[in-house]
Amino acid sequence: MKLAVIGAGSMGAQIAMQAALGGIDVTLQDKDQPQLDKARESNNGHLARRVEKGGLTQDAAKAALDRVRTTTGLEDAVREADFVIEAVFENLEVKRTIFAELDLLAPRDAVLASNSSTIGISKLEDATTRPERCLNMHFFFPVLVMDLVEVVRGPQTSDEAVERALELARQMGRTAVVINKEIDGFIVNRILHAATQEAYRLLDAGIASFEDIDTAVEKGLNWPMGPFRLGDFSGLDVTYNARLHMYRTTGDERYRPSPQLEAKVREGRLGRKTGEGWYSYEKK
Repeated sequence: MKLAVIGAGSMGAQIAMQAALGGIDVTLQDKDQPQLDKARESNNGHLARRVEKGGLTQDAAKAALDRVRTTTGLEDAVREADFVIEAVFENLEVKRTIFAELDLLAPRDAVLASNSSTIGISKLEDATTRPERCLNMHFFFPVLVMDLVEVVRGPQTSDEAVERALELARQMGRTAVVINKEIDGFIVNRILHAATQEAYRLLDAGIASFEDIDTAVEKGLNWPMGPFRLGDFSGLDVTYNARLHMYRTTGDERYRPSPQLEAKVREGRLGRKTGEGWYSYEKK
């Protein structure tokens, strides 16, 4: 199988690397050459740490890195691809434009997948002439660590396209689940949103501090991170925008973002990446 990954940000770079670790030839495309260089440098670092810890041999690491080819040209990336995963930032019009271009440039039998966690494939497939070969293939960050992939059918997605996505996930060493009816938030984020929204309601009502809520969840539910610590790790802007999207899409007050979360975002205190969110972090 030949895979093309469009977008060399953190998600796209790690999707490409995980595929290469599974023995798949990958072309990673981004219109920005410095971003491609950054992606390659980041992946080099990830694999070097695995080698240091004994989880990967030097030869296996080099072979995987060599399987990832980079290019700034979209046609160059997809003209021989059997499967394409779009992993650009969450903007509907940008994604629709890319899907329209992929439809023209990729082989007719290639599957076109979006890694989006918030934009369902039903909003993208009609930009192509192959809706039966379009689906969501949602990886979780960091892709090199997180095992799960959500494969989401659109209204016209064929069984063959789903099977090809499942086979790709298997080759990548990942566990896939199939969502047969497209729904906002898919499975994991929908359940996570419900749990974390309740945590924010407790905070906003003054029931407990965010530190104590985190401790209760970590010790009582055995979560590796409580909802506020997890928000800092993911980025509070990501958390806020996901909730805002769910609220605007559904109109359901249960998804309205917490005023305290919104205040953090407006202040630019976004978690680990800015050095402060709910918690403070020393910048190294």
